[in-house]
Amino acid sequence: MLRLYNTLTRRVELFIPREQGVVRLYTCGPTVYRYVHLGNLRSFLMADWARRALEWSGYTVTHIKNITDVGHMRQELVDRGEDKLIAAALAEGKTPAEIAAFYTESFLQDERRLNILPAQHYPRATDHVQQMIALIGVLEQRGYAYRSGQNVYFDVRRFSDYGRLSGNRLEDLLEGVRAEADSAKRNPEDFALWKGAEPGRAMKWESPWGPGFPGWHIECSAMAMHYLGQQIDLHTGGVDNIFPHHEDEIAQSEAATGVPFARCWLHGAFLLADGLKMAKSQGNVYLLQDVIERGFDPLSFRLLCAMTHYRTPLNFTLGALRGAQHALDRLRRKLLEAEDAGGDADQELVEPWRQRFSAALADDLGLPQAVATVWAMLEAGLPPATICELLVDWDRVLGLRLAEWCAEARTIPLEVQALAAERSRLRQARDYAAADVIRDELIARGYEVLDHGSQTELRRRGNTLPSNRPLISSPRDVPSLLDQPSRVRWSVLLFGQDNADEMVRAVSALLLRPPAGGIEILAVDAGSGEAAVESLATLAALYPEVRAFYLDHNPGEGAGRNVGLRQALGEYILWLGNHIEPLGDIWGPLEAALSNPAVGAAGGWGLRTADLHHFEPGDGPEVDALEAYVLAFRRSVIREVGLLDEGFRFYRNLDLDFSMRLRARGYTLVVVPGLPVRVHEHRLWQRTPEPERERLSRHNFRRFLRRWRDRHDLLISSSGVHEHHHGRHDHDHHHHEEG
Repeated sequence: MLRLYNTLTRRVELFIPREQGVVRLYTCGPTVYRYVHLGNLRSFLMADWARRALEWSGYTVTHIKNITDVGHMRQELVDRGEDKLIAAALAEGKTPAEIAAFYTESFLQDERRLNILPAQHYPRATDHVQQMIALIGVLEQRGYAYRSGQNVYFDVRRFSDYGRLSGNRLEDLLEGVRAEADSAKRNPEDFALWKGAEPGRAMKWESPWGPGFPGWHIECSAMAMHYLGQQIDLHTGGVDNIFPHHEDEIAQSEAATGVPFARCWLHGAFLLADGLKMAKSQGNVYLLQDVIERGFDPLSFRLLCAMTHYRTPLNFTLGALRGAQHALDRLRRKLLEAEDAGGDADQELVEPWRQRFSAALADDLGLPQAVATVWAMLEAGLPPATICELLVDWDRVLGLRLAEWCAEARTIPLEVQALAAERSRLRQARDYAAADVIRDELIARGYEVLDHGSQTELRRRGNTLPSNRPLISSPRDVPSLLDQPSRVRWSVLLFGQDNADEMVRAVSALLLRPPAGGIEILAVDAGSGEAAVESLATLAALYPEVRAFYLDHNPGEGAGRNVGLRQALGEYILWLGNHIEPLGDIWGPLEAALSNPAVGAAGGWGLRTADLHHFEPGDGPEVDALEAYVLAFRRSVIREVGLLDEGFRFYRNLDLDFSMRLRARGYTLVVVPGLPVRVHEHRLWQRTPEPERERLSRHNFRRFLRRWRDRHDLLISSSGVHEHHHGRHDHDHHHHEEG
């Protein structure tokens, strides 16, 4: 079952449509006076993924997306160029209808390029003015609307629930966006339902209140109810629609019908460029055509958006798009290879992966986790036919047209086939120089050239773009910034190998609830496979808060974490386990604990020991050691206790060694109970074969004991401690199930 964040209730809740198996979906569409930009398209992609996820889950969806082709401003403002639809028409020598038709087609073309499923209806406001007039009449009859001259206004104070969606209190409201000051209103917060046409106005209709034109908000209510009925299941739009547009939709719709208008309101966060909302006024607008002209496949933007949760602002950069393009090309090639191999899918292997993908979608439309599941599946060593079935099935939701691309990749034009045949003839004649000339031409035309003896096979290449990711071999390859002043409040250390989905999950969770004062995430990859590296590269390009480091091999946990420690610039550092997902404010409680200068570190789980040989979980608040799953400390203490011991290649007991370093300097260690985190399966532990776990754990613990076994002065208490194998509790097993 799909769970969505409902803006109306401000919580993630189970999505249940009014009619079983049927969803009525309404999306606020474009105002067609100019080209839509990437920020607009991100909102439409969110609606498309919601629809695809519902249809993939078996629902029948009726989708309505309106086209606003009505000008709303007064003629004197039009003459000054402030009604953008009519002003654009005048500037281009076209009628408003002509210019609206032009930009409507441009919008629909962009949707086709992004493989956004077409709505069942694209109602145009100009075709539904009579429905708007009828709705305004009902509001007037029920006492929610009043006339003032030739205008009709909604009396906001008559609707007691006004402000429920946006959280705006009525007494604090200012006049809504797009509503110019009007002394004829009873209250400044009232909004226009109908405006009388002034002399010279081109777009106007007859009504019971005289010739005029509808207000902005009444359009969506009238068209939604005309096609979907008085109650709809899901209403989508951008966060900038929440107030006043969607707030006013609720008021006028529910005042007219007496029943709830929409069960769930889904809003997507802004697309940023240069850290600012993408908008014409900011001068930072990118159109889809702009990225196409730069050589990108438009579907790379679709994949880029899928890598960020819809409620998280997305900072668009061409570097991020380049990473998404690489990832898209890899997905296409993987499916092409799987199709070539043939065979039948193993359904016993398919079903667990399908359930994992489904669970990601069900968790508030978790596309980032769903994409990470795709990469994890591709690295799992599954048979080609199983890979093929999963990719094709999942692409019904992702919408990347993978199968279509593969079919096109095998379709070679006749003139290109002739070149390949000529090259094969030249190779048979051993004229390799001439054959190489043709090979270069084929590559320039976008084909991959594969030689099988003297025969030439061609495949269409993806839009592979150059990549620059410097590799490092050890922490010493990056400069230490420990002596530099702090630049952000928190640095978070992530380290892993072939765990792209865990990295994505952590970054999404951290940036959904960032700390005051700023955050940087230092993600270190230890020689992962190409899929995980591509995923991390996309994350780093996508989020300015993420700094990625790529090791050319796995030097071990201690060395890998030191890469992040050497580069950290936060006042505080959080050492986070890959299986931990923050769910709320972890920053405040940790900072409160660390505000005591006697406290060296604070964390979510502590340990007690009587002899430094055997450790048990300790509730604290003061403990002998802290576990690294959630471990926070001031960056300044690293200058005192030093970096991590790189001899600890496995993660186990590295945190014990670090804890003892702090204790030896006179610091206390404290547990912060009740941190809002979800503990997932400790995959590194689970995937390590048991004999290897034993060997690595023994090695690490011997190293720990050699250094600390005679430091009994570091102990707090000897009560309640029992022996455990290798001197370490079994916390990995006891606590690390999904919570």
